[in-house]
Amino acid sequence: MMLRRGLLVDRDIRAALRSGELMVSDLDDEMVRPAAVSLRMGDEAYVLSSQTDVDALDPATYPKAMPRLVDNRGVVVLRPGEVMLARTRERIGLGERLAGLVDGTSDWARLGVSVVLAHQVSPGYGMPDGSPLTLEIVSRLSHDVLLRPGTRIANLMLLRGRRVRQSYRDMPANHSQPEWSFESRLGEAEALRSG
Repeated sequence: MMLRRGLLVDRDIRAALRSGELMVSDLDDEMVRPAAVSLRMGDEAYVLSSQTDVDALDPATYPKAMPRLVDNRGVVVLRPGEVMLARTRERIGLGERLAGLVDGTSDWARLGVSVVLAHQVSPGYGMPDGSPLTLEIVSRLSHDVLLRPGTRIANLMLLRGRRVRQSYRDMPANHSQPEWSFESRLGEAEALRSG
């Protein structure tokens, strides 16, 4: 059977799930949107804290990731101007012909909250067992935002193309392990690239 290239719509997404080309843990049918899969915020979150200028090539200057725990109300508090790293509840795995684009939902944008993942998920990410995605969540408000783990917070659009020559999981400094990874490896990647 010839698989179509381009944007996957709901029936393509369901077919990719059945065939194993796409893996999304804990997926219920309502999370499959017309042209995306909804992602929910997990219960682990970290807030970036820096006391000095950040040099992208010097890991010693990188912001510290401070745990932000779920409080007694069942919420994670995002304060004005903070950058929060939170994992998705779902574990994702993409076959070598799939790529993903992650974006926050318009409902969160209307609350002044931006949700991104550096936007792109590479072919081969998380295969075969799935890996959580790390979301960057930023508040643009002057008051706290109460985030509830388990709430739909982003969408993963999927695109099918040709099979890649090198899967993401085979690249150095990838973040595609079953364990959650939230630290930047930019310095490590640049050191490998430059020799």
